[in-house]
Amino acid sequence: MAAEVNTGSAGSAGSAIKLVHYDRSHGYGAYPVKKFGPENAKKVCAYHASYPEYSVTPLADLKNLAASLGVASIHVKDESYRFGLNAFKVLGGSYALGNYIAGKLGKDISELPFSVISSDEVKKQLGEVTFVTATDGNHGRGVAWTANRLGQKSVVYMPKGSAQERLDNILALGSDASITDLNYDDAVRLANSNAEKYGWVMVQDTAWEGYEVIPEWIMQGYTTMAYEAVQQLKDEKPTHIFLQAGVGAMSGGVTGFFADRFLNSGIYRPEEMPVITIVEPDKADCIFRTAEADDGQLHFVKGDMDTIMAGLACGEPCTIGWNVLHDYAENFISMPDYIAAEGMRVLGNPLGDDPRVISGESGAATMGFVSHVLRTPELSWLKDKLKLDADSRILCFSTEGDTDRENYRRIVWDGLYPSI
Repeated sequence: MAAEVNTGSAGSAGSAIKLVHYDRSHGYGAYPVKKFGPENAKKVCAYHASYPEYSVTPLADLKNLAASLGVASIHVKDESYRFGLNAFKVLGGSYALGNYIAGKLGKDISELPFSVISSDEVKKQLGEVTFVTATDGNHGRGVAWTANRLGQKSVVYMPKGSAQERLDNILALGSDASITDLNYDDAVRLANSNAEKYGWVMVQDTAWEGYEVIPEWIMQGYTTMAYEAVQQLKDEKPTHIFLQAGVGAMSGGVTGFFADRFLNSGIYRPEEMPVITIVEPDKADCIFRTAEADDGQLHFVKGDMDTIMAGLACGEPCTIGWNVLHDYAENFISMPDYIAAEGMRVLGNPLGDDPRVISGESGAATMGFVSHVLRTPELSWLKDKLKLDADSRILCFSTEGDTDRENYRRIVWDGLYPSI
């Protein structure tokens, strides 16, 4: 059953904020999400846990911020601690590489913990493989790190405008990495073209017809975050989950996890399904535009996509991610850069004894949106549409730390992109 689409825009305090609301009062879609659910996520997490660098990332309980904003609780999953790489993206890349290698050896990934998959015996059986990807920084660093740990090669293409610090971090892992003069989506096309030309293995979370197996593995890799968060929350069930979207792979994977948990487990009632809201930069809002059209087609954003949220500067949705979001997400937001900057400052300057979360431009996007809506009286209509009230229990994922430290300081120290 098609969802009812309602489009709204913010008042004078934030005229650039746009909302597409899918009415879920009549139920959800039927896209299969078991592959992202808790049962499979447990297997994914076990693979990640086999790496010596693994530890569960913190779930920050922002009690004072929640009280200040008038909600019951706010928890933020802090992915700046992930594998020492300052971002969550390695979860997807490492799981995809693991599955690819397992397939080549005729095994299931559960048979290849790190101690086995990194062994000389496995490398001898497999031979030399070159993995190629396009990235703004975090995903490419994760792929390069995993290839390095497994004794394989990587090639990484970055879009124009990428931060030198992010390139240097990838080069330090032995990758053949470079910043191109292309936007993100064209860098993806370059990576794919060279994969076909040189026999490399393309590792991208952007899916399209004919290329969906590896993106699905990547999306499954991201569910480790959700699996850990549920364990950390214990008996507390979030009423609202805010997720940032680039191509929609992370948000699709995490949405799929919670949809399977709440709608398919038989433990919860459908009305307990959290309200899931997807947040994007207004200069790269391909998921928002696709949701707004709701015509069965993917809608692209072209051009440079000049946003501070570099990790979300993607113009072409992941087919699998969109299918999940179309059937299970409730709200889609397009917003300006200053809201992400607000999130960086809010998380970096905690109230009372709340833990500090160092969050980059893409990582802080959701917390910035939540803070902005709850602190702006003129946005009361949006607060109501999102069903936010004193009983709301909010979960966000800070997907990266200060991966571009120079820009982080310009925003948090110097006040670049002030709130309006």
